[in-house]
Amino acid sequence: MSFDVAAEAYDGFMGRYSRLLSGQLVDLASVRGGQRVLDVGCGTGALTGELVARLGVAAVAAVDPSDSFVAATRARHPGVDVRQAPAERLPFADDAFDAALAQLVVHFMKDPVAGLSEMARVARRDGVVAACVWDHGGSQGPLRLFWDAARDFDPDVDDESHLPGTREGHLAELFEAAGLRKIEATPLSVSLDHPTFDSWWEPFTRGVGPAGAYLASLDADRRAKLRDGCRRRVPSEPFVVTAVAWAARGLA
Repeated sequence: MSFDVAAEAYDGFMGRYSRLLSGQLVDLASVRGGQRVLDVGCGTGALTGELVARLGVAAVAAVDPSDSFVAATRARHPGVDVRQAPAERLPFADDAFDAALAQLVVHFMKDPVAGLSEMARVARRDGVVAACVWDHGGSQGPLRLFWDAARDFDPDVDDESHLPGTREGHLAELFEAAGLRKIEATPLSVSLDHPTFDSWWEPFTRGVGPAGAYLASLDADRRAKLRDGCRRRVPSEPFVVTAVAWAARGLA
């Protein structure tokens, strides 16, 4: 899935959570100075920025299929080699990196096994491939309030729970299918404060990802019902959303 939205719209929607994940994923991959690392599906550059802070711009490369996201990451991290490409066709030679990371991307790959296999291809022998995906298949994802409210009046809503890697254990299965070795799986957790319900809700109206697209598809009455359903699930303000991402790492 390509996100044809402004970088700022993504930043305010999912970027507010993904920034909190980046350091944890880099730690899981055991990234260290002197390595060269690829950020696959870089989005607006949250993980790219974490890698640059640890390794420097010359040691980091990134790819994303979205025009707007590639432009944003280039502007935010000058000197990083940022290219437009899908995970399934990485524009790099074999063994080009010490590690390849994908944050909140595997579930949107057209072919996750092919994408992970490409990440393994561009990593050197015994290089690390690591990825994480929100727990949309369980009850701990950051969008659960939204999708729970949507199911109240639309039980068949496409709530992202079927997407690859979003249930416990599935990301590790995809790693195994891609031929990775010594696979380890672990949950990562983030917590984000929301000062008001409106500050939580407004980013959903920007049309980002499946949730934003779903909201945009509703007429005014159903949008209001969905908003009210979400509001009833927030007991007081401010409130905290704690979310879990399934993560895995393996060796190429």
